[in-house]
Amino acid sequence: MIQNKEIGWNYDNSYSRLPETLFESIEPAPVDSPNLVIFNQSLAESLGLNSKNLQSEEGVNVLAGNEVPEGTQPIAQAYAGHQFGNFTMLGDGRAVLLGEQITPSGERFDIQLKGSGRTPFSRGGDGRASLGPMLREYIISEAMHGLRIPTNRSLSVVTTGESVRRETELPGAVLTRVAASHLRIGTFEYAARWGSVEELRMLADYAIHRHYPDIEDNDDRYLALFEEVIKRQAALIAKWELVGFIHGVMNTDNMTISGETIDYGPCAFMDEYDPKTVFSSIDVQGRYAYQNQPPIGQWNLARFAEALLPLLHDDQEKAVELAVEVHSKYERLYHAHWLSGMRDKLGFHNEEEQDEPLIEDLLRIMEKHRADFTNTFRALTLDKPENTAMNDTTEFSHWYKQWQARLSRQEASKAAVSQLMKKSNPAVIPRNHRVEEALEAAVAKEDYSVMERLMDVLSDPYAYSPEQEEYAKLPETSRQPYRTFCGT
Repeated sequence: MIQNKEIGWNYDNSYSRLPETLFESIEPAPVDSPNLVIFNQSLAESLGLNSKNLQSEEGVNVLAGNEVPEGTQPIAQAYAGHQFGNFTMLGDGRAVLLGEQITPSGERFDIQLKGSGRTPFSRGGDGRASLGPMLREYIISEAMHGLRIPTNRSLSVVTTGESVRRETELPGAVLTRVAASHLRIGTFEYAARWGSVEELRMLADYAIHRHYPDIEDNDDRYLALFEEVIKRQAALIAKWELVGFIHGVMNTDNMTISGETIDYGPCAFMDEYDPKTVFSSIDVQGRYAYQNQPPIGQWNLARFAEALLPLLHDDQEKAVELAVEVHSKYERLYHAHWLSGMRDKLGFHNEEEQDEPLIEDLLRIMEKHRADFTNTFRALTLDKPENTAMNDTTEFSHWYKQWQARLSRQEASKAAVSQLMKKSNPAVIPRNHRVEEALEAAVAKEDYSVMERLMDVLSDPYAYSPEQEEYAKLPETSRQPYRTFCGT
């Protein structure tokens, strides 16, 4: 048997040292016939793992949940959440946290198996996952990493040799997820509702120590924690908006304290620009539409504030006052990130008062003419306005002249403008039809070459390489709106 040192596992279990209220000890359920189908070699090596040994039979047994490495204390984490606005008890219903890998540089990452069997939080579910949704998470999370957007990542997908029953029989799979942590707003909601104030304090101290050590010695460190999470979420959601990413299920249990994107169920990227775009089959009211993501982020953070109130001040009225004051900063922070990002997308190296109206005019014209979000900015980056859906319109011609005049008023050279725009506007995104194409080939035909080519193109979406040209093309027009599903 390969030993931990031969693979590179270097586990700690700091979360397991928190009060037992916050988790349940649980072993992953073994699977019949594990087979490694996708493996992230660069991520493995960054974690200090030996890729060759991890892909051996013994290594794959760990990735499947058939064996656990020495030093791990597998757990299912408890958390709650506001799902579509309604509060409910949740927890890891099909995931097991093996522990925390300490990298050679001293960084700490959660290693979690998703689809690893029933837990005390499964609520009647089978605790398993099907192959398609696990491959989707792998594709989108790694694409987000390529887009330089904070995200959990995917180390591997292993098929189980077993079927899972959803609407039909589907091949089972286990995904190995890597994250800065799995601490969520919902984790704090759970502690506030079902734990003691002291347990809530221990959880908050843990989050500060793990993610915000610079504020550990602050007298008002819990208020500072709230503010730091607001800063990261405002920046994160702005990054989503700037590339047309729609999360699809922005429940409070899917918002991390670390500021990473998590849960890639019904997510997708927008093609034609429409602020009301919704992809999720379960979001029938459009709560989590593209245009609603920034205010929903603010709403979720208010729920975080409510959970933290007992730590902010002994007088609840004063605690609310402090929380409201900090919470009010979100909107300004988000807007600043969004506006700065849009300036970068249009090549602005400085700031002018009329930048925002110019940006809003472009978005209005794009919406009116159903222009593709990514390819419009791609065309502007390449100075090929003729490649946009709006090129023959008077209003776009007028806007383009205004934009060119704005560029001429700054000192930056054309080369500097081009460089900034190429860094800010991806040449490719994981187009929905390309993702579906890859999933169909993998699940129906066991052909992973389509997915591998897609992943190669998405690894550097800002390359503007010849290989990316084909992947920038739009899908054929369909009468049916694209729909995504949560995968449970």
